[in-house]
Amino acid sequence: MKAEDFAPFLARAVQFMERVESALRQDIEQPNWDSSIAFLYRKRVSGQGYLVPVRQVGAMRLDDLLEIDIQKEKIARNTAQFVSGQTANNVLLTGARGTGKSSLVRACLNTYASQGLRLIEVDKEDLVDLPDIVDIVSQRPEKFLIFCDDLSFDQGEPGYKALKSVLDGSVSATSANVLIYATSNRRHLLPEYMAENLTYTHTDGGEVHPGEGVEEKISLSERFGLWVSFYPFTQDEYLAIVAQWLQALDVPADHIAQARPQALVWALERGSRSGRVAWQFAKDFAGRHSVGASTHP
Repeated sequence: MKAEDFAPFLARAVQFMERVESALRQDIEQPNWDSSIAFLYRKRVSGQGYLVPVRQVGAMRLDDLLEIDIQKEKIARNTAQFVSGQTANNVLLTGARGTGKSSLVRACLNTYASQGLRLIEVDKEDLVDLPDIVDIVSQRPEKFLIFCDDLSFDQGEPGYKALKSVLDGSVSATSANVLIYATSNRRHLLPEYMAENLTYTHTDGGEVHPGEGVEEKISLSERFGLWVSFYPFTQDEYLAIVAQWLQALDVPADHIAQARPQALVWALERGSRSGRVAWQFAKDFAGRHSVGASTHP
């Protein structure tokens, strides 16, 4: 029999072995923990998870974040308790987009990294592996934030139950060196529908009780011990953030004052006065000012 006659058989055999390997449980690969203070959880085609070190972590500082002092104090205090070995809560940051939720978590990482704080960012689709991620870091000396950014679920998604299980501690206690920090635009992490209002019941005394479906949606967010809400900025708050970013980009003070009307138009065109919009305007204005200065000495 010729060698080429075996080719189809060998191809099918390889495909079969790949399916078997993907079905078998594989431990998450340990990274070089000294290579970074932040890691991304990823999966290969085979389904095996691994942690990728973030080579350049954004240099966000707590002092860079303006007009969210109350939220900043709560998150910084909780994180400080965590890294010092005191009791601390899992945190859910919710509210308006672009108001600094994710930036605040990253600023806390930079602030407390010297005290052993590390961050692992996990996509929603990979939350089913959350128990395994917690397991591989449970014996490490560092403190880990498992960070889920822009988190929301649809009905029946598998990551929902995995997150709920870890927040509850499941059968075994959650590791003392792990906390979950999540950001979301949805307070209860799940979509809410008008039809669900029909499930509420009313007592003779006028009390209102949510139905089972609503209770289930509330139950996940309630498992976060600390809720921190963010709100849209006022015009003055937005302009203060613009000025702060322009100053950080070395724009002269007289130009910062002149930038105020342009900053308002920029926000109006985007329909938002968020910190993200302020940063985007500051980069545009500083870039144009720099070009103008170099072109017209």
